[in-house]
Amino acid sequence: MNILKRIGQFVASIGVSFAAAGIGSFFTVQNIPTWYEGLHKPPLLPPNEVFGPTWSVLYFLIGVALFLIWIQKGKKDKGTYVSFFTQLVLNTLWCVVFFGVHLPWVGFAVILLLLGAIAWAMRAFAKVSKPAMWLFVPYLLWVIFAAYLTIGVAVLN
Repeated sequence: MNILKRIGQFVASIGVSFAAAGIGSFFTVQNIPTWYEGLHKPPLLPPNEVFGPTWSVLYFLIGVALFLIWIQKGKKDKGTYVSFFTQLVLNTLWCVVFFGVHLPWVGFAVILLLLGAIAWAMRAFAKVSKPAMWLFVPYLLWVIFAAYLTIGVAVLN
């Protein structure tokens, strides 16, 4: 029975993460060949084909991090989960603001909040599970890069 419970927790954790990915993707994908294609972009922008696989890996990693927190006995409080869901909501909000309503400057403000929320989640997760915290490092680095791209688009357009 315990293994089935763990499998359910794992699937739910990954599912929560990819639900946010799906919502964000809804606003993103339809705007890439239209609005986004016509924008001036900053240097170092990777090809569009890089973003989908990269984000998929990152959403998987943060889903695994959530799972590792969930299965830990004791040591966690409500704030641990609040930090996780805050960064996930801000991540999704960035997609809505930047791609959905075409507001790069507001997107930059949201991504700065997202960076703070990721740091908060990492700090909260570190108290419960160091591996869970480390799973956030690639995500943090990619969002820092995304912040550069976001401000680049805002400034150039």
